Order: sequence, then structure tokens, then C-alpha cells
Amino acid sequence: MALILQIDTATEHASICLSKNGVPILSKVSMDQKNHGSFLQPAIQELMTKYGQQLSNLDAIAVSEGPGSYTGLRVGLASAKGLCYALQKPLITINTLKIIAISVIKSAGDTANNYLYVPMIDARRMEVFTAIYDNKLNVIEAPNAKILDEDSFVSVLKDHSVIFSGSGSVKFQPICNHHHAIFSKVQHQAEDMSELAFNALEEKKFANLAYCEPYYLKSFYSPPPKK
Repeated sequence: MALILQIDTATEHASICLSKNGVPILSKVSMDQKNHGSFLQPAIQELMTKYGQQLSNLDAIAVSEGPGSYTGLRVGLASAKGLCYALQKPLITINTLKIIAISVIKSAGDTANNYLYVPMIDARRMEVFTAIYDNKLNVIEAPNAKILDEDSFVSVLKDHSVIFSGSGSVKFQPICNHHHAIFSKVQHQAEDMSELAFNALEEKKFANLAYCEPYYLKSFYSPPPKK
């Protein structure tokens, strides 16, 4: 039995999930973006108690590594690394854009192979963090930061039906009028990490606990203090 704790605090919704052998068992969600830190530890304890297991029984801990909210990424990774260090468990990191994409792929069901998938995370103004995947999560366009305009993605939309999703897609929808563009309101959660986390555990694809950092995609900028 492979029991994995999954943590996602990369975007406006925080969530955690317990999965067994790649299948979600229990999950909990917080809609309060400002309180990701205070949500995590009590929620983790609640799930472990409800499932009747100790943290020491976990086989690994998985966390969304980014891109996403700078603060949210630090909160999630710090919590995951702290637990892994204390429990001597392996750490699995998963790209947030992949998690968003797989949530939409699952919702598409039998028609999933008819589309390409463009997850988008709002990066303020008209910028998003985004990538393009097929229904097997093969990378068509690697994660990048993109300034949106009405011509964004026209080359891929020319020949493919594309499903846009995530917080960034909300600001692209009003300026995209292409008939191949579809907009999904599916909200990803930590349970969408289950299969990816289990595969990583099976393949022993673990992050370096001492040196792994959030995947910001863009350099974090902190303005100098005012004199």
C-alpha cells in the first residue's frame, strides 16, 4: 500500500488529499487565500485522524511546486519539507500547471484526446503562467510567462480545439473569439495529484530535500524598503 499526503497551496484555493495507490481517499479544501498557512497543519491532522493513520505511516509527501502565488508556494513547500525531514519520508514535487491540466483532462473523459490543454495561472495584469499539453500530459509548449492579447495561441488554435482553464483563463476569454477555443471552469484540487504522485513514488522520482525550491517561473522581485 502506498499512502501519500498531497499538498497544494499554489493558487487561490488550498487543498490537501490522502491517496492510496494513486486513488484519492480523503481531501479538504480552503477557499481563503490569505490563510493557507493556518489551514495546512490542522487540516493534515484532521485527515490523518479521520483515516485512522499516523503521519509516520505515510510513504511520501507530494506538493505542488509552482508556478503560482509566491507566498503560497513557500507555505506549501516549507510544510512539505518540514514533514519529510521530521518523518524521514521522500518528497515529491509536481508542476502546478500539470495539476490544473489533469483536472480538466479527467473531466473530459472519453473525449479527452480530442483537445489540447492550456492551464493558466493569473500572474497579474494581462500576464499568465501557462503551458500546452496533450491529453497524456506530453509537453507541447513548456511552462512560460506570457502576456495575453487577442493573437495569443492563434497558431495552435488554427489546427486544434484547445481547452483553457485556471485562474488566468478568466481574463483571456473576453479577448479570445476563436471558434476552436473552449473555456473550462473546472477547479483543480490536491486530489488531482494522486496518479502523478503515485507514479513518481513508483519510479523513485524524489526531490532533493535540502536544495529544492519553489518553481517560481519568473524571478521573485521584492522592492527595496523605503528610506
